Amino acid sequence: MGKAGYHTAMIGKWHLKQQPASFDYYCVLPGQGKYFNPTFRVQGDRPWPRNTISKTDQHSSDAITDISLAWLKQGWDRERPFFLMHHFKAPHDMFQNARRYDSYLEDVTVPEPANLHNQPADGTGSIASRGFGSGLAKGHESWQLGRRLGIDQSLKNPEYTHPVYQQYLKRYLRCVKGVDDNVKRLVDFLRDAGELDNTVIIYTGDQGFFLGEHDLMDKRWIYEEAMRMPFIVHYPQGVKAGSTNDWLINNTDFAPMILAIAGVDAPDQMQGRSFASALRGEKRPTDWRTATYYRYWMHMAHNLRVPAHFGIRTERYKLIFFYGCKPMGGEKTPAAWELYDLQTDPAEMQNQYVNPEYAKVVAGLKQQLWKTRAALNETDHNYPQIQAIIDDHERAVRQSDQDVRQK
Repeated sequence: MGKAGYHTAMIGKWHLKQQPASFDYYCVLPGQGKYFNPTFRVQGDRPWPRNTISKTDQHSSDAITDISLAWLKQGWDRERPFFLMHHFKAPHDMFQNARRYDSYLEDVTVPEPANLHNQPADGTGSIASRGFGSGLAKGHESWQLGRRLGIDQSLKNPEYTHPVYQQYLKRYLRCVKGVDDNVKRLVDFLRDAGELDNTVIIYTGDQGFFLGEHDLMDKRWIYEEAMRMPFIVHYPQGVKAGSTNDWLINNTDFAPMILAIAGVDAPDQMQGRSFASALRGEKRPTDWRTATYYRYWMHMAHNLRVPAHFGIRTERYKLIFFYGCKPMGGEKTPAAWELYDLQTDPAEMQNQYVNPEYAKVVAGLKQQLWKTRAALNETDHNYPQIQAIIDDHERAVRQSDQDVRQK
């Protein structure tokens, strides 16, 4: 973007170890940063990352927005168009809000998701996923959410789960209320400066988040609530107001799309593909992807107990393989496949992998999964333990299929 003539700035959550040196200006949090009284790394006379400033008596969402507004008002070179990456820390758990939101929703009962309590009698998922992760209900809280929130430990489910959910959701909603209000500050500035209709605003996140669905919290899983991302674009010259689009995109496409809007060709090393034509409402190309790949490799990290897995999502189906180990070995969890029909089961409550009616679907999706992994150089040939689990499981499936045919 800088080479294309844009004045560039990176402000807020950076979460990378290297200096964001390609930007004309940066002011970034170290790591996740703090919710209150945040410190920022900035350019200066000393080597990265030793030049810092602190914002005292402020919530990070307010401080980050103050810094972005100061740059837009005083730092932006008006002779050039600007490219600003404005990244909030919020809402990273445990959610913390600015004090002015402490009473927000105080007298409101937040509706609970249907599948917080009501799981099918035979359970959801598979032996590889059932009972793992961290949730809200008592007995499913390896992260000890209820204890952290100060819930009476003598209560039993569902009486225990209700106050956990209400406190957790209100903390989250108070935290993102600060995000909403600070986004409005940026939009108001652009409107007052006469630049709103001349500015593309992209509002997104790095993943979705579980807020009690499947009795889960946090992210990491391939299930819809975590895999799907918010993605909203204000682009008066290219997007019809109120329009929506259902192309299958992923976050590797964001950078090529931004470059395309700026009239810049994406470099060959970029993995994704621009979907700027989708924003303009054009017809989807016949060679557009039919599946998107996902992988969670950290395996049981951060006391959240999410098993390692990978899979693909098409417009209708999702196929997942839980291989359940770290790349170099260590603790293992059960391996299993899961298949969900998102058309008939959007909440992903019924694993259809062993349903014979879906046998052809499974076979086709597996071929697509292996092909996608190979195209992305995402095979596990360098990790013998993982590859052995994949091979053993595939042999067992083939043997089972052969036994069924013989019978």
